Amino acid sequence: MTKLDQQFILACILVLAGIVLIFLGFFTEPEGEISPSVLTAFGEILTFAGSVICVDFSYRSKLVNRKKDNEDTTKKEDE
Repeated sequence: MTKLDQQFILACILVLAGIVLIFLGFFTEPEGEISPSVLTAFGEILTFAGSVICVDFSYRSKLVNRKKDNEDTTKKEDE
């Protein structure tokens, strides 16, 4: 299992935990109303899950682009 797979699984688990948190918020007093603290926690969970995935993808894509640029530069110098 690669690091990217582990990050994706962690992000999915965090999103599911946030969804469970929202549903549990419906059943606490007062019923049918979600507490602002639950919504804040859900937002923080989603932000963390997104950062786990997106930061890695961002740096990975920059690295790939930089490698392509270096290869193109090397090919032009060889010609």
